[in-house]
Amino acid sequence: MKGVLVSLQRSWEQMGVSRTTRTLPLLNQRSGFDCPGCAWPDPQEADGDKRKAAEFCENGAKAVAEEATTRRVGPDFFARHSVADLADKTDYWLGQQGRITHPVVLRGGDTHYRPITWNEAFDVIASELRRLNGPDEATFYTSGRTSNEAAFLHQLLVRSFGTNNLPDCSNMCHESSGTALTETIGIGKGSVSLSDLEHADLVLVVGQNPGTNHPRMLASLEKVKHRGGRIVAVNPLPETGLMRFKNPQNLRGALGRGSPLADEFAQIRIGGDLALFKALGSLLLQAEHDRGGVLDQQFIDECTHGYDEFADQARWVDWDEVVEATGLPREQITRIAEMLIDSERTVACWAMGLTQHKQGVDTIREVVNLMLLRGMIGKPGAGVCPVRGHSNVQGDRTMGIWEKMPDTFLDALENEFGVTMPRHHGLDTVDTLKAMKTGNVKAFFAVGGNFASATPDTRGTERALRACALTVQVSTKLNRSHAVPGRTALILPTLGRTERDPQESGDQFVTVEDSMSVVHASRGRLAPASEHLLSEVAIISRLARKLLGPEHPIRWEDFEADYDVIRDHIAAVVPGCANFNRRVRQPDGFVLPNGPRDNRTFTTKTGRANFTVNIPEPIEIPEGRLLLQTLRSHDQYNTTIYGLSDRYRGIEDARRVVLINADDIASLDLADGDLVNLVSAWSGDQGVTEERRVERFRVVAYPTAKGCAAAYYPEANPLVPLGAVAERSNTPVSKAIIVRLERTTGPEQDL
Repeated sequence: MKGVLVSLQRSWEQMGVSRTTRTLPLLNQRSGFDCPGCAWPDPQEADGDKRKAAEFCENGAKAVAEEATTRRVGPDFFARHSVADLADKTDYWLGQQGRITHPVVLRGGDTHYRPITWNEAFDVIASELRRLNGPDEATFYTSGRTSNEAAFLHQLLVRSFGTNNLPDCSNMCHESSGTALTETIGIGKGSVSLSDLEHADLVLVVGQNPGTNHPRMLASLEKVKHRGGRIVAVNPLPETGLMRFKNPQNLRGALGRGSPLADEFAQIRIGGDLALFKALGSLLLQAEHDRGGVLDQQFIDECTHGYDEFADQARWVDWDEVVEATGLPREQITRIAEMLIDSERTVACWAMGLTQHKQGVDTIREVVNLMLLRGMIGKPGAGVCPVRGHSNVQGDRTMGIWEKMPDTFLDALENEFGVTMPRHHGLDTVDTLKAMKTGNVKAFFAVGGNFASATPDTRGTERALRACALTVQVSTKLNRSHAVPGRTALILPTLGRTERDPQESGDQFVTVEDSMSVVHASRGRLAPASEHLLSEVAIISRLARKLLGPEHPIRWEDFEADYDVIRDHIAAVVPGCANFNRRVRQPDGFVLPNGPRDNRTFTTKTGRANFTVNIPEPIEIPEGRLLLQTLRSHDQYNTTIYGLSDRYRGIEDARRVVLINADDIASLDLADGDLVNLVSAWSGDQGVTEERRVERFRVVAYPTAKGCAAAYYPEANPLVPLGAVAERSNTPVSKAIIVRLERTTGPEQDL
């Protein structure tokens, strides 16, 4: 109930009572708009589920309140605040100023952004891009808030320009999931529906915090419990929502003690997940040997490849190494293995707690191994479930936002539009940063997101952005990236998900794809925050006309006039999107095809689901050091800071905090409340060790796993070196940073 009250309070503060009353009832409803926060799926009529009147969570309400706020950032704001002034402000302060109302430009030598007309803005961008030595000197970033229609046009513009430099936020979060799943089951997405999850006998919730990051998942886990299912939580930190969920939409949750969700809490050490899943696989193999009937031998024989090589290696486990790596007693691991054996329908869910590790891909491959042993792919109530973050991050990839799209997709684009598409692979986020630092990328264009705060090596990223000849940010609100401009910089204000989008053919709607491959419509209802705003579709279409010229064979003006035209092209190009316009107008939209889920077909190199062999590499932590993970507070979503309260962890009015086990605090001769600097060390390719530090963090005693610590991002992002990435996915390793703590002193303000 506290979450309900906080949601209303924040909404009233930002939107006022009238706009709150008109807006929140439309959030995640069939005739309303999609939440600009997470990608958790909505209930489906086909599954007999009814949507509640309040089909949103606390952070969803905060996201809408910040987008639909009555606060404004206009020309007078930029006249008062120089870029240097903005650079001194906190991320929280920047986000609280409100919606940007006019396009603005910062030219070489200027100290302030100044208003610019849209036509002039497109002239400036086109002129700077044409001045490059080639298209590959530009990079085009995309955030997960972008609609399917805007994402499809964005990649079409970029490839028509001549490059595949399409970094996106997936590179920094679930790229390890996509890499591992593509190798093992042939598709970089999960294999379950919301109904599958809710009807599972056993759900593994690994490396994620649903209570803060996607709270509506807790309602689904509550259904699992009410149907007699069991839940295992694997996390270095005890997360409140998984311990006891008090659902405000029913009487028991509103007035009672709530529902204990996790039947087993495995408080794992950071980086110990691969060892855990290998041990569980070994126990299943041993149980098959001892008693039989444990493995799904028919599924293994008919649908998988590589079982013998996997089993030969997996049978031998050094339990001393497992206990050391995981911090879990053997007895608990054995209990979890028995739960897996007893379950006829198992779903494995995970998030960044697995992906942002050096062996993130290997760990997820090992999760798949465990599921394949029991035939838990392509079975009702069972499967793998990477829980995506931003609302349309999965849809962006479906629409072609990837630097390595397959030739079949590029062939389809060429056939549809008659434009030759570049075939060489482009740059992902990490490689973009490296290229910006060396001067090989000179122009940066972002549709949504907050690149400066989302990426690792914060100070290096800021230097790289400032070194660019051109930076362009398509945004709704201010963020850190606007304060680190290139020589010429533009901010292009765009419509939000909550707002009406009137175009030549009438009011438009857009579409998104949720975390479980359901594509559905989103219709904004509020008046735009300013008459000077353009939709993302309009911005991309107009820039394309200016950059590519009137003789370009693609009729960009048709896209802006009627988004149905875009969807017709999507239907012709994107697999599974046939009859897009008709199907997306169905009440719940439509589900994209998924071979592993639908009929146990696997488009891998072997034509089968692949077992893999993965060897854990111990993380060597020197004496007196801790292993740090970055995470969100309860009052933020990704890099957007809604407030300064981490209510479920008992932290108020502070963000520069480091959560440490009480025993570790004592062993380091520190005390709860001490101020420390966090220092990480990294040995790069040349063998030179460099230190990175963030200063004046308050020590907070918290029951995290021993030897482990946690701090919020983006504040702790400077500790992550650009070279510390996951093998094969190139995802920054933000969940396993070796740090030492330096005691410091000073006032506790601005923590």
